[in-house]
Amino acid sequence: MRVIVMFDLPVVTAAGRKEYSKFRKYLIKSGFLMMQESIYCKLAQNASAADLIVEGVRKNKPPEGLIQVLRITEKQFSKMEFVLGEHIGDVLESDERLIIL
Repeated sequence: MRVIVMFDLPVVTAAGRKEYSKFRKYLIKSGFLMMQESIYCKLAQNASAADLIVEGVRKNKPPEGLIQVLRITEKQFSKMEFVLGEHIGDVLESDERLIIL
């Protein structure tokens, strides 16, 4: 299973930024990996482990803001589709960038 945590926390005040940072550090220390800026994901062995992960998120939630938790199976996660815009690269992808010293 995967546990996906999505959050939108206020960062207008210094206290809000501190709570945001504290929550984000908790996620990283707990083994979550960042998928996007406010979306983190963690692998769980089974539903019981996922329940413990969610309980930990509940215990460490900031006083303000929105946190959403989604539990999905590995099969569902593997069906994730990546839709990308046009690739604009400034790096040459040929032998022209080869520098011989």
